[in-house]
Amino acid sequence: MSYKESLLMPKTKFPMRGNLPNKEPERQKTWNEQGIYERVQARTQDRPLFVLHDGPPYANGDIHMGHALNKVLKDFIVRYKSMTGYHAPYVPGWDVHGLPIETALTKNKKVDRKKMTTAEFRAACEEYAEKQIDRQREQFKRLGVRGDWENPYVTMNHEYEAQQIQVFGEMAKRGHIYKGKKPVYWSPSSESALAEAEIEYHDMRSPSIYVSFAVKDGKDVLEGDEKFIIWTTTPWTIPANLAITVHPELDYVVVRAGGEKYVVAEGLLEELEQKLEWDGYEITKRMKGRDLEYVMAEHPIYGRDSLVILGDHVTLDAGTGCVHTAPGHGEEDFIVGQQYGLDTLCPVDDKGVFTEEAPGFEGLFYDKANKAITDNLDQLGALLQLNFFSHSYPHDWRTKKPVIYRATDQWFASIENIRGELLDEISQVTWTPAWGETRLYNMVRDRGDWCISRQRAWGVPIPVFYAEDGEAIINDETIQHVSELFRTHGSNVWFEWETAELLPEGFTSDHSPNGSFTREMDIMDVWFDSGSSHQSVLEASPLLQRPADMYLEGSDQYRGWFNSSLTTSVAVTGKSPYRSLLSHGFTMDGEGKKMSKSLGNTISPNDITKQLGADILRLWVSSVDYQADHRLSDNILKQIAEAYRKIRNTFRFMLGNLSDFDPEKHRISPSDWSELDQYMHLRLQDLITKIRAGYEEYQFVNVYQTFHNFCTVDLSSFYLDIAKDTLYVEHEDDVRRRAIQTVLYDTLTALVQMAAPIIPHTAEEVWEFIPQTEADSVQLTDMPQADRSAEDEELRRKWDRLMDVRDDVLKALETARGEKVIGKSLEASVDIYADGEVKDMLQSVTRLKTLFIVSKAEVAGSASEAPAEASKLDEVSVVVGAAEGERCERCWEVTETVGEDPAYPDLCSRCASVMHQKENVNQS
Repeated sequence: MSYKESLLMPKTKFPMRGNLPNKEPERQKTWNEQGIYERVQARTQDRPLFVLHDGPPYANGDIHMGHALNKVLKDFIVRYKSMTGYHAPYVPGWDVHGLPIETALTKNKKVDRKKMTTAEFRAACEEYAEKQIDRQREQFKRLGVRGDWENPYVTMNHEYEAQQIQVFGEMAKRGHIYKGKKPVYWSPSSESALAEAEIEYHDMRSPSIYVSFAVKDGKDVLEGDEKFIIWTTTPWTIPANLAITVHPELDYVVVRAGGEKYVVAEGLLEELEQKLEWDGYEITKRMKGRDLEYVMAEHPIYGRDSLVILGDHVTLDAGTGCVHTAPGHGEEDFIVGQQYGLDTLCPVDDKGVFTEEAPGFEGLFYDKANKAITDNLDQLGALLQLNFFSHSYPHDWRTKKPVIYRATDQWFASIENIRGELLDEISQVTWTPAWGETRLYNMVRDRGDWCISRQRAWGVPIPVFYAEDGEAIINDETIQHVSELFRTHGSNVWFEWETAELLPEGFTSDHSPNGSFTREMDIMDVWFDSGSSHQSVLEASPLLQRPADMYLEGSDQYRGWFNSSLTTSVAVTGKSPYRSLLSHGFTMDGEGKKMSKSLGNTISPNDITKQLGADILRLWVSSVDYQADHRLSDNILKQIAEAYRKIRNTFRFMLGNLSDFDPEKHRISPSDWSELDQYMHLRLQDLITKIRAGYEEYQFVNVYQTFHNFCTVDLSSFYLDIAKDTLYVEHEDDVRRRAIQTVLYDTLTALVQMAAPIIPHTAEEVWEFIPQTEADSVQLTDMPQADRSAEDEELRRKWDRLMDVRDDVLKALETARGEKVIGKSLEASVDIYADGEVKDMLQSVTRLKTLFIVSKAEVAGSASEAPAEASKLDEVSVVVGAAEGERCERCWEVTETVGEDPAYPDLCSRCASVMHQKENVNQS
């Protein structure tokens, strides 16, 4: 190994390779032993509070990339805030109630639900949930997410449930809770009502039928021998038909076609002629839809009355303009049916099976009944056309099975009562991205009342009692009593105790003269559970505050947690639970396809941490435009790992050259820095400004790109490359060397602090090697602030220009290397030809050859004097030749001064002089 090569070896024990998969768990163990979260909180406790409220993931199974992205983004923000003047506690949470855990037990764990009481089954669900929380907690901690992991909030905790009951009670007290029979999304596969947030859409194949309804009484508008034509894609709802709806302002006609007279909207005639394959038609009469009100048609199967009514929801988008109306199976049907006093007929039970209210089809599952009903209509001569088509259809997000609209008695939270307040509060929130405001505004503007009851076992019970006459009892006394019971015993007592034991002692009601009461056995929608966290967590905890400063979740939560939290908070407080809201997109595979187990294109965060380390995964999170959908693949991870390697090597080089630097003894005043040192100080301040702006605006991709570019370009390819000559060659205490070390020290310290929120394991590791740091953990420090006291725009402009010139010279050197004129750049001699300002700048640079890392460099003349063989570039013309002389074995420069000092025959005069200085120091 040569002398120069030995100098290139870092003098620190900071390892070249991160070995993150093995070292990160050890470091996390140390953090845990040190109580780093508690220490951070203690350090910042007197600062203004910043609360990022954790949206609770569902406790079931290993975490996926969506979980990892979400938790890491939150960790970026919380860590940054704690380093920039805020007290930023982070309390993680879990959502545990609902169907997935019930299903996991009955299917995966083979629990026989039928052999257990409700209380026993709930106990099994609770035990399972606790294990899932422990499982996910360790996986989140492995990502380096810092938080109060030993004291999370969980929706099944007694205190949480007690507070949720208070939310329900307050909403009921303000008139926002009611029970009613109306069509809701119903999942036959779950045997429960669903909220809009629990619906997702998938393609499915459905029948499309046109059916005739004969006129029974034309009310002097029709003659009585006409037939209305309706169109539907749900033949199974025909047994529930009670009416036909037309639009009052649309034009309707009686047409003669195929020997029959039909009533349809005139605007759909041409389409119907094609669909029903008429061989022409004749219009015999025209009328407005309002003229048809109260005409009586006849149900084609049962012969009962089907009233013609008016509704503004009828359009000419498709169909016939005469809408089949079954109030028990559609929201608009229900609303218009109520206006006309129609029954809410729903002949389908909880399992989606027809009851005796649909004679001839009882016992059939609704989907299988489609064929039986269409066959029956065909036999009766009422089926005019049958086709099939594929379309997007609502499905249960848990079971992935189709849902239906079904009228049942359910508990609802009124949106209509508070819609105006909700919309007003949305306008007060800061939205990132900005389109989030429009998205949630439109959802709230258009949504109906929220069905909050579920026919399941594992959840928080709806705290309602029923009197002997059926009166629902919800008042301050019962709510407070149930809340205290849940706080002490948990909600399982609702299913374990007798009703009398759940009521306040001595409770009476005029509606129960015999003192007998029953209780509601439905549970609340899980979105009501998690949506109550502003009360159960933010308001209940003395460490937090309501409203939170930020909610941060995936974009699917606009219809989920963002929505339910806003609704319950505005309903009980009149205010939004969050001041700002940030949403992120979804992680796709490398080709932009949705990750799916069935496609085999998923990437597990647990696998990434085992193979590459959490800091690589976190660095990837910082590198993507997370607010939109983004990609992840093995190739992308390799690129991120390479970027990490470059950053780490930059840290390693800087540490290696600070091994003999004591900032208290060796710091050099900026007045003694070279122009280059001063310029790099300015560049560092620019970096700090940009990095902090990136964090403040939650543009982490800007943080990543700016940081990576500074390490690889400004430092590795420029300043450090130039500084090597002084660092390696000059005497240890040479003022130029100590000045560079001063700049390196300040730069490295700032870099590590700025990197700490993103790659905390690596930042902590580097911090331990930096001499004389202010704290024993980088997490116990603050972000650097830009120092603009020494701002020098003239110096900045000069060196920005010199960097451009340097790029030109390096291009010329690369060309010469390709032409075999030189090998390494230190074998080169460079003559530069320039004019004006550029020429003056170059002539002002001390040791110009060091700027280009060559053995000789000089300004040889003006641009017009450049020889023909010169490389003519943007700023200068350059002639590259081989340097004359021999190579110094210490600095590797090619110079004619090698051997001038007989004591060091292999060294140049400069290096020989340095060696004599060393000898004198050693002798003294």
